[in-house]
Amino acid sequence: MLIWIAFLIFIFVLLALDLGVFHRRAHVVSVREALMWTIVWIATALAFAGFVYLGYEHHWLGLGLEPDAVERSALHPDGRVNDARSALLKFLTGYIVELSLSADNVFVIAMLFNYFAIPRMYQHRVLFWGILGALAMRGAMIAIGARLVAEFSWILPVFGVVLILTAVKMAFMGIEPGDPAKNVVVRLMRRFLPVTNRFDGERFFVSVPADGSTGSPAADAEAPVDAAVNKVRRSGWMLTPLAPALVMVETTDLVFAVDSIPAIFAITADPFLVFTSNVFAILGLRSLYFALAGALHTFHYLKHALAVVLLTVGVKMLAHSWLERVLGPDFTLYLLATVLVILGIGVLVSIVELRWRDEISRMAKGTRRTLQEWIVPAHLVSTIARAGRRAISQNAASHARRRHARPATTGRPSITRLWRSLFHWKRQQHLVLVAHRIIEEGDKYSTYL
Repeated sequence: MLIWIAFLIFIFVLLALDLGVFHRRAHVVSVREALMWTIVWIATALAFAGFVYLGYEHHWLGLGLEPDAVERSALHPDGRVNDARSALLKFLTGYIVELSLSADNVFVIAMLFNYFAIPRMYQHRVLFWGILGALAMRGAMIAIGARLVAEFSWILPVFGVVLILTAVKMAFMGIEPGDPAKNVVVRLMRRFLPVTNRFDGERFFVSVPADGSTGSPAADAEAPVDAAVNKVRRSGWMLTPLAPALVMVETTDLVFAVDSIPAIFAITADPFLVFTSNVFAILGLRSLYFALAGALHTFHYLKHALAVVLLTVGVKMLAHSWLERVLGPDFTLYLLATVLVILGIGVLVSIVELRWRDEISRMAKGTRRTLQEWIVPAHLVSTIARAGRRAISQNAASHARRRHARPATTGRPSITRLWRSLFHWKRQQHLVLVAHRIIEEGDKYSTYL
């Protein structure tokens, strides 16, 4: 219990420094600043990975004493206890998987901010409070999931099937976010809550005087009082667009957690490793958003790479015992390397496709045209017919050339040619050579009969 309290205090200190010191004033987060903070959060996660290794090595505050339900086997029916090396690899694998799946969440967050017209200088504040809610929700889901995995051994194969189905849907059908205007949560908020289209700094709600003004001269000067003000004259407060945007960010994270939580349980069922890897992945989501919100649209194959990652993790969950028996004790290390390779290939292929898009398109069209000529039956028949006619014409021309090149022998009897061969042959030649010549002429004569 002490390790959990210490970790939560550590996280709240990091968040307090982030919001109260480094981002106290609202400003537009540049790509350079976002990349810097991304490096900071990744470095923090790697430093914590060192703490995980030492903590499980020396069993600090009870770490590394409980069995991991994922490691169930005939020898370990309740699971095998994680040593320092396995705990380190599982934390890093879970962190990379969760961070990569969070990258897909960036697309949806960008769309939500665009729909609610959230200025870039206020987006960091929405993501900050969204992360606090996400930590609470994921903590509850991880606690429930860890309990289910510990109590029911069949829950892991169910998680594996869910991941495989999600991977197939992501690869072939896509997981495109719907129109926020048609979202049930947005419609209910706009119907039953006083939501205005105007902003008042970084505030999520503002008080409304009896005259219906927002109390902000700048906001009142931008537009006339909207219809939502009439609803709040009795209540005295109203929501700015930051509030529904925050609710939708929380809802989106809840939806994505349905995929990410089973993915991490495919790697480990240790609650501490599951929660800490999720927390560091979520903490890096804000800087990752500002760094990649625009660039992710160029990585066309990243979603396919994420689908392959989910498929790999799902298969690992279903065939864990067999794979560990085949690959040996370094199975988790192989899984970590596989995830990194898949993500790297997805990014690399996207960059290559972006750089040589025209050349690849032209080559693809030529290859498709060639394959079409040989695969489509109608084109296949015409191709064979043309090849046959061409072969016949070539054979006929070759035969005509051979006939013209052959010396004319018509009108000269074979016996005459034999006689001349005998008398014009050099006398000093042996009789055997003469007989050989006669046999050759006899063979030629037999061909004419």
